[in-house]
Amino acid sequence: MTRLYFVRHGKTEWNLESRYQGAGGDSPLLSESYREMKQLADHFQNVPFNHIYASPIKRARITAGTIARRLKSHPVISLMSRLEEFDLGKMEGMKFTDVKEQYPQEFENFRNHPVLYDPTEIGGESFVDVINRMTPAIIEIVRSNPQKNVMIVSHGAALNAEINHLLGTPLADLRKRGGLANTSTTILDSSDQGQSFSLVKWNDTSYLNKKLDETDLV
Repeated sequence: MTRLYFVRHGKTEWNLESRYQGAGGDSPLLSESYREMKQLADHFQNVPFNHIYASPIKRARITAGTIARRLKSHPVISLMSRLEEFDLGKMEGMKFTDVKEQYPQEFENFRNHPVLYDPTEIGGESFVDVINRMTPAIIEIVRSNPQKNVMIVSHGAALNAEINHLLGTPLADLRKRGGLANTSTTILDSSDQGQSFSLVKWNDTSYLNKKLDETDLV
């Protein structure tokens, strides 16, 4: 069995400001995020991670490196472009409220109706596009780490879509489990080399010892 620990990157300035970051946008991690990365690493000190795979986007890359340095197993980090966040085109850098006003249909469907989301007007990727690029990467990771624990550090919207897909959730229902918080961990197991996955834990933030607010979740 391979156990996958999916970690969303630490909270950033744009997360706090309720701005879309996407694959092309980025902003600095908050100082509090480094403390939360430490809390996550401390929580998983007794897990012998074989490897960490991370999106190369700075906020995810720094999160992965910060965690890896604190783990006893000191796992090697590999960056994989297939683990990047959604390309959100014109929405990147915009506040949610401004996107809702300028692109109301895209805003509503991206948040609540994945099967209806059409990024043609804003440019970027659909849910199917993201799932189709991420899934081969996850299968490759599983097959490269039989009977091992691995950590995958990526982004909220992309992880939400991909993890639900791996669990067999229909596209229309991708949002039903709720969002993923910054520095959260979602755990899946695969005992058949990535042919199927089972959910162990969704959006675990118990180690952060704080009450989540709406800017923490995607």
